[in-house]
Amino acid sequence: MNEGGGGRKKSSPETLMNTIFDVDNKTIRNLLQRRTIREFKDEPLDDALLARLFEAVNRTASSTGMQQYSMIRVKDEAVRKALADVAGQEYLARAPELVIFIVDLYRNNKIAALKGESVVAGNTMDAFFQGFSDAILAAQTLTTAVEASGLGAVYFGSILNDPGRVIEILKLPTLTFPALGVGFGKINQEPMLKPRMPLSEKLFTDTYEKLEIDTEALARYDAEMETYYDLRDMNRRVDSFSKQVVTRLNTVAKKRQRMLDYIAAQGFVLKPEA
Repeated sequence: MNEGGGGRKKSSPETLMNTIFDVDNKTIRNLLQRRTIREFKDEPLDDALLARLFEAVNRTASSTGMQQYSMIRVKDEAVRKALADVAGQEYLARAPELVIFIVDLYRNNKIAALKGESVVAGNTMDAFFQGFSDAILAAQTLTTAVEASGLGAVYFGSILNDPGRVIEILKLPTLTFPALGVGFGKINQEPMLKPRMPLSEKLFTDTYEKLEIDTEALARYDAEMETYYDLRDMNRRVDSFSKQVVTRLNTVAKKRQRMLDYIAAQGFVLKPEA
């Protein structure tokens, strides 16, 4: 945590809050005070609002304009329960709206086939990562639009705890793959603003700057994290950031370690290209 060299400046929770309230732009203010919402009011969202949100997603930039992603709006309770079991997060099933974003090269390959063309780059590693980037960008667009509408959202990267099971649950064809879930609805909790590592540790100029860890700065950030309550477990404060890093780097999720196998089973060729 280098706060001294290279002209870097310290940041603090007070500085962040002052920045938030000094911003006139509503979208930027929303982004600066973004919080993950996991509890929602048991109320449906207006169809016209949903239509606007999905149209906003449809305007998301995509790699070379190929739009190699799709969305699955999950309404069936049994499907939601099955996905919640994969995620290990029961509240996934209770979100008023749940959308799963997927890599989708199936559609464009179908279009090529309709044109009578045999393609050579329809299932490559490059194409897969283009589609994955498209899906993640689309998920971020949805979240930004949701929050601009006064609603709350939560990401579910946990659907990748068992990609094979999610593929089965959603009946995904070849050349598709789950990327990320987003739940959203009317906010029914007021979580704390989660502390973030100082921007000075993440923003470089021209080249990557190798960090000399500032132990005093790290200790201050650890202390901030230890005073943060995660509403998923109201009975205890969260661990310090440095402890979380060590815990996560020592945790091996066996099915996630086989991610390439699941991707290859969906028809993608994950090997160096000539």
